[in-house]
Amino acid sequence: MADLSINTRYRMLSGYEIPALGFGVYQTPADVAEDVVLHSFKVGYRHVDSARAYRNEGPCAEAIKKCGIPRGEIFFTSKVPPRSMGYDQTKASIKSSFSQTGLDYIDLYLIHAPYGGKEARQGAWRALVEAQQAGQIRSIGVSNYGVHHLDELETYIKELEAHDGKGKGGQISVGQWEVHPWLPRPDIVEWCERRGVVVQAYCPIVRNERSNEPVLQPIMKKHGKTACQVLLRWSLQNGLVPLPKSVTLSRIEENADIYDFELTAEEMKSLETDEYAPCSWDPTTSND
Repeated sequence: MADLSINTRYRMLSGYEIPALGFGVYQTPADVAEDVVLHSFKVGYRHVDSARAYRNEGPCAEAIKKCGIPRGEIFFTSKVPPRSMGYDQTKASIKSSFSQTGLDYIDLYLIHAPYGGKEARQGAWRALVEAQQAGQIRSIGVSNYGVHHLDELETYIKELEAHDGKGKGGQISVGQWEVHPWLPRPDIVEWCERRGVVVQAYCPIVRNERSNEPVLQPIMKKHGKTACQVLLRWSLQNGLVPLPKSVTLSRIEENADIYDFELTAEEMKSLETDEYAPCSWDPTTSND
């Protein structure tokens, strides 16, 4: 893992590449979003994770336009709102994203949560597939899906292919979940790894709620790093794409300063738990 850098990218099933470190903007107020995203670009981030529900797509896009970095080097994500599931609603959501951002394309569009029932989930996916085929969206995926939701979608993709032709059902390029040592989600991660789906990790630093965990202290002391930096390194070395968020400029810099050390196999092993302790919502368990 010594070759990991802030420029590391992974190739998705769509054929496009995704930067291995993302910058999250959940709960980032619209009036500061442009400035903090611009700062993240100065630090070296090239990946912004937004959503319709965050109400800050526009300011994030302004930062993309103003930063002076070629558009092709920046990766921008949005998501279908949980309350706008279904085919027509998702098409409207995508249209609104383009209206608010003014971007020529969006790199990744996810279904934010598996709410609304099977028909709504399938309709939302079909709308994403059509937008991808039209060249509006480069890669598509899901967020907060449980394994039962993933299995359902995989079956639906096969049904679409049987009806419309091979490749017409879309591909799950990315899945996004809360993932960290106290919520490792081995079942979901294994499902994705078997299929080549990139796993993004939100709340990778557990909202700083676990910084005093005894297991972290000797690792922090040895490497001269903060708990957040150790947890982000854990995420990267597990092949995940962590999405740390902050509106504090120094913390944005700190969260990117994770490429001058490497956790040993023993340290990685010490951070293995069988806990299931979300610090955020957990739609994976929904059964509607």
